[in-house]
Amino acid sequence: MKFSTFVTAGALAAAAAATTPKGLDDFSWDVEGYAKDNPVGGKVVGGKGGPTVTVTDYPSLATALAGSEPRVVKVIGAIKPEARVIVGSNKSLIGCKNSGSIYDKGVTVANATNVIIQNLKINDVVGNDAITISNSTRVWIDHNELTSDNNHGPDHYDGLIDIIRGSDYVTVSWNYLHDHWKTSLVGNEPTFTHELGKYHVTYHHNFWQRLGTRGPAGRFGFHHIYNNYYEDFYYQAIHSRSDNQALIEGNVFRGDTGEAVSTHGLVVPEDSPNFCVCGDDEKDGFANLGYRNDWGSATVNITKVGTFTKAPYRYKLTPLKFVAELVKLGAGIGKVDIDVIE
Repeated sequence: MKFSTFVTAGALAAAAAATTPKGLDDFSWDVEGYAKDNPVGGKVVGGKGGPTVTVTDYPSLATALAGSEPRVVKVIGAIKPEARVIVGSNKSLIGCKNSGSIYDKGVTVANATNVIIQNLKINDVVGNDAITISNSTRVWIDHNELTSDNNHGPDHYDGLIDIIRGSDYVTVSWNYLHDHWKTSLVGNEPTFTHELGKYHVTYHHNFWQRLGTRGPAGRFGFHHIYNNYYEDFYYQAIHSRSDNQALIEGNVFRGDTGEAVSTHGLVVPEDSPNFCVCGDDEKDGFANLGYRNDWGSATVNITKVGTFTKAPYRYKLTPLKFVAELVKLGAGIGKVDIDVIE
């Protein structure tokens, strides 16, 4: 899949600095990380090779996403679904320019493989996730805007991107996640020890703003978290717990941000207030720091250093001094021209 860009690589680099650093001039929107390099099918291509269907209502959307035949499904305008939107295998679910949105009900990728969700605004999903990935592989969540509000406490909404039931080989890139409480959870139950060694997830170049917890929080997996920009992440951002392995590099934290990274198994009370006012205790996770991070005023609590010291794929790190401006300019909807698809 190839995209022409509204915001070109040159414009991104110029906005970051007057002098383009080496390596930024050949910047690409293409998929990186576990959704590209994996042993279960290789690079995710979604609906490539199938027909393109344009939808403006829920019945058409549900029909177009059903089954496992390759299909590119383009959303125009705002859709309020009657039920959660279910995405089948070999699908690309894409918002057109900056108009495609789904609200009130979220999107589920379940028992599927080879799925792309891109350039969509998904917002205000009460009592459930904006995006749930369950028992699925090779999923790319890219250039979306995911949000609700912080006015109702942590349990009025659920997650923005939750990856559960042993899902594997996922990339979450260039998304704008904002104004929400519990943001992104990987591995939904601390008792599901049979899932240990799954959950290979890449998070890169996401803009996390005015959020509470889970940026991300993960169990049992291998999470590569690089070149993300965090602004006002109030309680606990990256939380590696229940034997999870995290490789954390090239991220920047600013604003009212409490704890940038923790591997201590204690889930802060602001994350799980229904369990105990003192928090919910799990096993510790592990973390390794690769290319240096800029923690700002946030704290770091790494209790265990892990064995995940190098990602098993090629990727391009943005120089740390350019991360904030580049991510703010490039993350979210309307940054790629979805009318050009090859």
